[in-house]
Amino acid sequence: MPELDGVLYKEIVEQALREFPNECCGVVAANGHGRPAKIFPARNIDASTATYRIDPIDLMRIQDEIDAEDWRVWAFFHSHTHSEAYPSRTDREQASHAQDWYPGVRYLIVSLTDREQPELRSFFMLDGNVEEEELSIA
Repeated sequence: MPELDGVLYKEIVEQALREFPNECCGVVAANGHGRPAKIFPARNIDASTATYRIDPIDLMRIQDEIDAEDWRVWAFFHSHTHSEAYPSRTDREQASHAQDWYPGVRYLIVSLTDREQPELRSFFMLDGNVEEEELSIA
């Protein structure tokens, strides 16, 4: 079971709350040992309560920083402000477009339906199929 450090979890949740009511988004990078090491917030160019698209300029900058550390993209994350932490149809479609560039990447979704107790879940999405993976917060 993959593990996300509590500090990184807190960074994702804080960004989601800060950008509420819009969805937030970003990247989780893994170090050379494959462990999540850093959160890279990104701008949601949709600026929407229901969808997200990572700013391509942010994504290029983030990828350059990850490459400079010899790390890799471990996950993309975003928030759902008014729905459960489960991939929407739009999320599945976006993931299918990213498969060529980021094969095997996971998607973390944090739900803010209860802002006092946000829920974070992890998924793999391939060809429109969704597979949830258990994620431990340490």
